[in-house]
Amino acid sequence: MGLLLLCNGGFMLLATLVSGIYNDGATLSIALAAITTMFVGTFAMFYTRGHKKEVKRREGYIIVTFGWLVMSFSGMLPYLFSGSIPTVTNAFFETVSGYTTTGASILDDIEVLPEGLLFWRSLTHWIGGMGIIVLAIAILPLLGIGGMQLFAAEAPGPSADKLHPRITDTAKRLWLIYVGYTLAETLLLKLAGMSFFDAINHSLATLSTGGFSTKNLSVAYWNDQPLIQYIIILFMFLAGSNFVLSYFAFKGKVQRVLMDEEFRYYSGFVIIFTIVAALVVYLKAEVPVTEYHPMVFGSGESAFRHTLFQVISVITTTGFVSADFTSWTPFMTVFFFGLMFLGGSAGSTSGGIKVMRHVLIIKNGLLEFKRTLHPNAIIPVRYNNKTVKEQIVYNIIAFFVLYMLLFIIGALVLGAMGIDFVTAIGGSASSLGNVGPAFGGLYPLSNFNGLPDPAKWWCGFLMLAGRLELFTVLILLTPYFWKRT
Repeated sequence: MGLLLLCNGGFMLLATLVSGIYNDGATLSIALAAITTMFVGTFAMFYTRGHKKEVKRREGYIIVTFGWLVMSFSGMLPYLFSGSIPTVTNAFFETVSGYTTTGASILDDIEVLPEGLLFWRSLTHWIGGMGIIVLAIAILPLLGIGGMQLFAAEAPGPSADKLHPRITDTAKRLWLIYVGYTLAETLLLKLAGMSFFDAINHSLATLSTGGFSTKNLSVAYWNDQPLIQYIIILFMFLAGSNFVLSYFAFKGKVQRVLMDEEFRYYSGFVIIFTIVAALVVYLKAEVPVTEYHPMVFGSGESAFRHTLFQVISVITTTGFVSADFTSWTPFMTVFFFGLMFLGGSAGSTSGGIKVMRHVLIIKNGLLEFKRTLHPNAIIPVRYNNKTVKEQIVYNIIAFFVLYMLLFIIGALVLGAMGIDFVTAIGGSASSLGNVGPAFGGLYPLSNFNGLPDPAKWWCGFLMLAGRLELFTVLILLTPYFWKRT
């Protein structure tokens, strides 16, 4: 925890530098937050220097969950010290939304924030996305979380099929890809017409599949510059795919990428859902001309671009907005609600259930018909031409049931706080899936500021649970976890 705080403080110093360059008036506040965070981190490391550094499963769960909480509570200090977000509830919501790469905001006017705080806001996304890669690659497979053992076959866990003998070396390689993609997108966005400040912020948010923008209109601000939106579409797609596949692609093993079952399904879903959505919007949608829609979707290119943008944004749980998709006919509202549960690939920075789990659940369900007809036959589920252990299939089914149950409970709790039905189910699905925009009172043009304070804390819990693959957080709430064995 102390080491995490030191790292967090270091990133705050980076935001302090940006604040100083732009002379935005928040430099001292961010610097004070950085010093406070690093002081507490140094004290924690010094105080616990004599303890054994042995980490078993039980400690692993605690480190992951409390690590994200420690980052979130320390990360809200720049907002509080500067007075940009004066209340603890709102500051915590904005920060946990950042680190979990959800992108839901409570800010009514984003553009009045000092540049240093806007950069810090985007940086929380990027830090969280980097942490998720480490989780997916190194920690969750070892803990046996939600079927992530299956991903260990592709990632460098303690298995025969690994990228590199040591997890730390592999994490460095994947971080290098993460940083490289971020720099590449920044350069392309700058060349396409964005300011450098907007380009770096949107790159940080895209590669982490976060969705915080520097503009009140999100990416709709650049609706008259299609190239900018196509660049963001490309990098959202890459961020939602398995980062290990990017590693293979850069090593020249393109065939391995194309043969990956999850990647094929992920790409197929994007293509099919985009075609369906584009046809509906082009033929049926009556889109009002507003600041979010400076052009009516009369052209095929415009309909295709906006639907492709929103389909990838929701599937990858990035949450950028180029248009208000809740105004695209009732069918499209239900359509995008369903996409919130899909998620990107395992080993990506996206949230949601993940494509791999959906594929295995569907495969197992279809095989049940065969097993019913041939009760004595052994018919295993296969993934990437390999047999999947029954225990992993059960684990994935348990994850799916827990996910849907927590979604229902999440909506019920929001409903009990006086929130209407559409807003409650939209807020629950969006928070748990780390999507960002939702429906009802939380539609894409709006934000979460109108929710009562208890609802914001509850949504923060859902974001954390969804981001950390449910089991990691929920197991801490069970009494037997804390019993000595």
